[in-house]
Amino acid sequence: MKALILRQYGEHSPFEEIDLPRPAVLDGHLLIRVAATSVNPVDYKIRLHGPNFAPELPAVLHGDVAGYVEEVGANVSGFQRGDEVFACAGGVNGMGGALAEFMLADAALVARKPSSLNVLAAAALPLVSITAWESLIDRAQLAAGQTVLVHGGTGGVGHIGVQLAKWAGCQVFATVSSARKAQLVLELGADRAIDYRSQSVADYVRDCTGGKGFDVVFDTVGGEHLAKSFEAAAIGGVVSCISTRTAVDLSAMHAKNLSLHVIFMLLPMLRNMGREHHGEILTQVATLVDSGQLCPLVDERTFSFADVLDAHEYLVSGKAIGKVVLRQDCW
Repeated sequence: MKALILRQYGEHSPFEEIDLPRPAVLDGHLLIRVAATSVNPVDYKIRLHGPNFAPELPAVLHGDVAGYVEEVGANVSGFQRGDEVFACAGGVNGMGGALAEFMLADAALVARKPSSLNVLAAAALPLVSITAWESLIDRAQLAAGQTVLVHGGTGGVGHIGVQLAKWAGCQVFATVSSARKAQLVLELGADRAIDYRSQSVADYVRDCTGGKGFDVVFDTVGGEHLAKSFEAAAIGGVVSCISTRTAVDLSAMHAKNLSLHVIFMLLPMLRNMGREHHGEILTQVATLVDSGQLCPLVDERTFSFADVLDAHEYLVSGKAIGKVVLRQDCW
């Protein structure tokens, strides 16, 4: 099969097209004919830094995939050849990625794609939907009537978080950095968009909650936003964060009796534990999409696999709104 590989990690490492052996389908696995993938921050971070969970070189990157079942391994039920599927199922240590003609995927990680979406849009969903679901539904355990603040409301994970919180019956607020993003986040269902550049945390806590603070704060940004999340949370509130690789003073958290949940959605793949829950989440996500309660926000600019480096650089530039997707049209 054709594949795009990295022979080394680093800023100036090019993707190279080569021929690789087509993966043999294993017990409990599916062989997926790849139609599309998307770029997540973890993909370009692996390319740049090769962290300890990166694939061995030569590496095939990208975890998100949408495509068609080519072969079904033994001991797999519920799938057959030709099924349209989506998943986040590779691009990490021990698991090949989606930048290839075919991708071998643990069937536990895979679900049928939403019938109402094309493969490009479906490829935008897996990692971000699983991350938002684990953060808000599994860990924060959202309840109807709660106030929820989403930092980065039009980002990859953030725009799904806004919609899941609204589906759960919450009053949803989201931080944005422009008037265009404010309009988009309102269209996604947020009750209010907050321009964090022009309002302090104290200002929007007062304006949105009467000074009480938010019941749940979903921090999809990290860095300085984690301390801002503690400031924005109500007494006894919950902060759920997907990027806590920073030093932060926990005294504000202690003073408010807050709970902090940290989400690292790659763990089931890296540790081979609890993978079936990811497939279950994606099945529920597909139902929400097809019922009109959730939709991916896909940037207007799309890329081919041959332009994957440009896609990475575009996401890093901060110009993208929503997800950056790639179509497999070079083979």
